[in-house]
Amino acid sequence: MAKSESTSKKVASAASKVLRSKSASKAEKAVAASALTQKGSTETTSAKVAATASKVLRDPKASKAAKSAAASALTQKAKKKK
Repeated sequence: MAKSESTSKKVASAASKVLRSKSASKAEKAVAASALTQKGSTETTSAKVAATASKVLRDPKASKAAKSAAASALTQKAKKKK
């Protein structure tokens, strides 16, 4: 990873909202949990969570908070070395 990324306060708050939501899907909650785990950390997103985050971003029914957490998780995906 070229630069260190971590989840912002705003995104962490959105992820927390998703985790507390009774209507959030399992995928949305998984992505939100990953984003929260990376708050103040240099952890990276796994390939499995990145794939889930991609699905959440493409889901028209996903909440704005879930999409925010998904975008953050994808931003923190480790880049492949060339």
